[in-house]
Amino acid sequence: MGGPGVMFITANIGSLSDQPGEMQKNWFQELFQTIHRCNPEFIAMHLQEFGGKEYEKNMEAAEKLIRMLIESQELSSYERVQAFIDTDYSQPERFTALGSIYLIHKSLNRIQIYNFKEKHFATFSGHNLFLGSLGDCPLVQKERFPQDFWKEFPWTRKGFMRTRWQLHDRTFDLVNLHLFHDASNLISLELSPSIYSLNRSKALNHVLNRLQDTEEVPFFLFGDFNFRLDLKSFILAESWTQKEMTEKGTVLYEQEGLVKLIIQNKVFDHKNMEIFQENNVQSLRKFDSEPLPFLSRLAEMPIFFPPSYPFSEDITRPSQFMGTRCPSWCDRVLMSYSARALLNKVKDEESDVQYDRIGADVCMGDHKPVFLYWEMELPIENHVK
Repeated sequence: MGGPGVMFITANIGSLSDQPGEMQKNWFQELFQTIHRCNPEFIAMHLQEFGGKEYEKNMEAAEKLIRMLIESQELSSYERVQAFIDTDYSQPERFTALGSIYLIHKSLNRIQIYNFKEKHFATFSGHNLFLGSLGDCPLVQKERFPQDFWKEFPWTRKGFMRTRWQLHDRTFDLVNLHLFHDASNLISLELSPSIYSLNRSKALNHVLNRLQDTEEVPFFLFGDFNFRLDLKSFILAESWTQKEMTEKGTVLYEQEGLVKLIIQNKVFDHKNMEIFQENNVQSLRKFDSEPLPFLSRLAEMPIFFPPSYPFSEDITRPSQFMGTRCPSWCDRVLMSYSARALLNKVKDEESDVQYDRIGADVCMGDHKPVFLYWEMELPIENHVK
């Protein structure tokens, strides 16, 4: 018998903040449908790029968006809410644009959140929305990566945020994170692994060391890891011929006189984008190598869905990739092996675990949200909600 249903959702909402309207309507609709289908007792939603690229202009509207979400009729059964949104862009050295929202169903009683300052768990009631820099909030720990962490390339709003929970006497950390992106396809192409991949690895190691510096608590990491396919290896595997281009900053690959791929700093023009769709997932996964160095410490459920990024922001082209970056699994849910043990075991060759995208056929912005639904493994004597 499974314990309470738990749903983790990670969503980069930069597009949603910059282009509300019809996209916002679609986003809410698909989110609600996924939640209602799984019917979890506990929802943890990790957001990145809160406020979008123009966060100074969009922040007030983004805050209203979150209030609409947690006060919606569709989520009215989730009577207790804890939300932590880093909105203080006036402190650029601390600003992460991360938002973590936790919703508890009225049927779930045995859940508490940790107070890091007083070092104890506490119950709560009602809707609790914390906005600002969050530096004084004892229920969350937030850290932006130091500015000198990566001096070669300019970056903003990257970091992580942690909360700690106790559900049915099971203690675990939930970590929202946003790692560095690939600024240039041409630089990504130079090395295997790329310089961007190496710096994401450095950042993720930093997060893991911070999580494990005091005590061994099971943890789930879900956010925008910005993991990319190994572009150099991907192209070498195709045995294409690289052609010289007169246009500066352009690399062209062809086969038997036919152009197969054009790459510029922010252009990834593959002539057969269908290879990144549903029926080719497993053949692409061999180039999804960024998680490999961490497999001794981190687990992930099997991936059977296409890449989550970058999708067209045109609402008439919801399933088409944008021709800017190589499609990749940026948005993911990883976990420590002690956290993996909390997932209800497979019984009778069936599992209630679901790991998938949200809104596959609807425009959700450049990132498709990704969710993990699971039922908590509980001792036999501990099945009271």
